[in-house]
Amino acid sequence: MKGLFKPKPKTPVELVKLTRELLLYANRTAETREKKREEKMSELSKLLLEMRTVLFGSDQSEPNADACEQLTREFFKEDTLRLLIASLPKLAMGPRRDATHVVANLQRQRVDTKLIACPYLEANFDVMDTLILGYEDGDVALTYGAIARECIRHQSVARYVLESEHMKKFFSFLQIPNFDIASDAQATFKELLTRHKSTVAEFLSKNYDWFFQEYNSQLLESSSYITKRHAVKLLGDILLDRSNSAVMVKYVSSLDNMRILMNLLRDSNKNIQFESFHVFKLFVANQNKPPEIISVLIANRSKLLRFFSDFNIDKVNEQFEADKSLVIREIATLDLNETPSTYGDDDDGETSPS
Repeated sequence: MKGLFKPKPKTPVELVKLTRELLLYANRTAETREKKREEKMSELSKLLLEMRTVLFGSDQSEPNADACEQLTREFFKEDTLRLLIASLPKLAMGPRRDATHVVANLQRQRVDTKLIACPYLEANFDVMDTLILGYEDGDVALTYGAIARECIRHQSVARYVLESEHMKKFFSFLQIPNFDIASDAQATFKELLTRHKSTVAEFLSKNYDWFFQEYNSQLLESSSYITKRHAVKLLGDILLDRSNSAVMVKYVSSLDNMRILMNLLRDSNKNIQFESFHVFKLFVANQNKPPEIISVLIANRSKLLRFFSDFNIDKVNEQFEADKSLVIREIATLDLNETPSTYGDDDDGETSPS
């Protein structure tokens, strides 16, 4: 008889309300009765899975748009996101993954055609403080990092993080000894510096001096292969983005910057050499090279030409060969009275050098 009477499915609104109640319970003073606490946390885990199913659908059905809208509206009506983030350290890995998927999906859900996650975060920017500082706690770093990247899909949220003191802390996060956490921080750092073009260009222009001083000394000159490789690849992505053209011109007009890239070209690792080339070529192609840069290029002409004549990659890459030929030609014919030609559109491909 028991199997004949299935419990009535919870509505999306009920799911969120019950989840909120259990999150409040989880964040209250520790329950002395362990069995009761286990039961409550197990119930919370099931509710998170049910919310994920509403938003993503299941093997048997696609997500229902009305149900998704109801769940989203109720979720952001009160402080459920903050409660969920605060409770994540208390959850097992499975429920944490479900919670991460739920939060990620909610960033894209629209209510009356509007993304309501954005205004919630704008009114509660301290939630982002908690997420970014999660990199200091190895237990939640990866979960908080994944949620942070979903939240900075919103331009205003990304701008908040870029303009905060957190950006300076990233230079430490990127060098955390734990590889997985450092890699996750790198993914968030890259997202902040590439997703929202106009906001990134504004940030780099306003913060050029301290940012690139830290970038050069902490990342490009790091003793870590992984840190250097990620940093020089991201630098190329930033400088080759048309939105950052003014920043690129300023960067490639610095002799100190060029010396760093010349040292990276000498790195024993071919991958770092290859990524460094994509940045170094911008110094050579600069129409308005300062005299000190021209002098150094001329003084090192023989070594540079010898290096580039032997500099090859495994796979055929016509753009790389064209770029290399132009760099060789520019350096070979350079003198203090000439203005070098410029590059056309660069193809900063993913081909790996030999």
